[in-house]
Amino acid sequence: NGVDLRLFHKMDSSQLRTSLELEDCFVIGYLGRFVHSKGVDTLFEAAAQLNVDYRLLMVGRGEYKTDLVEIAEKLGITQRIVWVDGMLPEKVPEYVNCMDTMVLPSRTTRDWVEFFGRVLIEGMACEVPVIGSDSGEIPQVIGDAGLVFPEDDADALAEQIGWITRDPLLSTQLIQRGLERVKEFTWETIAERTYEVYREVLKTAN
Repeated sequence: NGVDLRLFHKMDSSQLRTSLELEDCFVIGYLGRFVHSKGVDTLFEAAAQLNVDYRLLMVGRGEYKTDLVEIAEKLGITQRIVWVDGMLPEKVPEYVNCMDTMVLPSRTTRDWVEFFGRVLIEGMACEVPVIGSDSGEIPQVIGDAGLVFPEDDADALAEQIGWITRDPLLSTQLIQRGLERVKEFTWETIAERTYEVYREVLKTAN
């Protein structure tokens, strides 16, 4: 899994933010499938605890969306959610650039665990501070370039989102670390490492 830096990079998102009515507020973003294992309900529970003017930018689709709409209503955050569905892949970076933080709140189940979390790398490439649960490979992908919380722990997630909303220095540090981290996951880097693996295999074979 890699990221194409020709697509994912920092860009001006002011017009899109205005069209989505996201101006003058803190935007918490999610990008991915709406399924139970992605833990979006944990994100909603965390958001309901926040004492800042925020919006949830939810980009994706899935059968769990109906349940999420009901959960949002029960939590009283329906008016704070912007749902975005069905776009061309090349448009995705524009929406990532609307986010002030990106959250991947995945949860481990009996038959699934987050094996990578590429959206986190895409967020880093767009200079968006990222937060992920400790499901599967997420902590290894994030390293020190983002924040990690225990999966299903809405209180811990709310606290971490709060840190980013209140601490511009923390956001800046995470952005800088993210830009360094993403270099390990570019297609060029992955191609080079794959090439080296094949070279070693051929040396052993000979």
